[in-house]
Amino acid sequence: AGRIIEALSVRKGELRDMVPMQGGKQRLSFVVPSRGMIGFKSLFVNITRGEGIMARSFVDYEQHKGPLEGVRKGVMVSMAEGRATTYALGDLQSRGTFFVEPGDDVYSGMVVGEHNRDEELEVNPTKEKKLSNVRSVQSDEKVFLSAARLLCLEDAIGYVAGDELIEVTPKAVRIRKEVLDANQRRALARKSKAGQ
Repeated sequence: AGRIIEALSVRKGELRDMVPMQGGKQRLSFVVPSRGMIGFKSLFVNITRGEGIMARSFVDYEQHKGPLEGVRKGVMVSMAEGRATTYALGDLQSRGTFFVEPGDDVYSGMVVGEHNRDEELEVNPTKEKKLSNVRSVQSDEKVFLSAARLLCLEDAIGYVAGDELIEVTPKAVRIRKEVLDANQRRALARKSKAGQ
């Protein structure tokens, strides 16, 4: 129950009722702004490991409770164009979770994952292993990847930041930076800092 309370309080939710149920379960009643619930369902399923039941209904119109901060962390942005490789994703796996799988097409400026830290990280998910004729047991390790977090439209709407766009195609939902070129993004960031 603690992780659910924490996740909803970040989204400006107020806990109204907490009732113990049979089997060690809890029934929690919150009042949360609608914008705070966008994209929450997948997080709820992960936190409860699929055992939670969520129902929601409209309660009332209320005053704006301020911006939702801390809902997301930083992002991993592709700096290369091509197909994502298992080798590259395996090296980057410790940095966060991915929105792409090996073999998916990626391009420069595309958000390919969520970074563990709050900053943006430029990554190369298309890097391939250098092939040589020399084989050794240590260098030929198998790479085990965690499952990718595939975004649905609701997740993408809840996740997207002000400098990002959602790209919807018949086969995929992607998030990309508004300005695809990394150098131009850095220049714009410097200009906005200097202007403040």
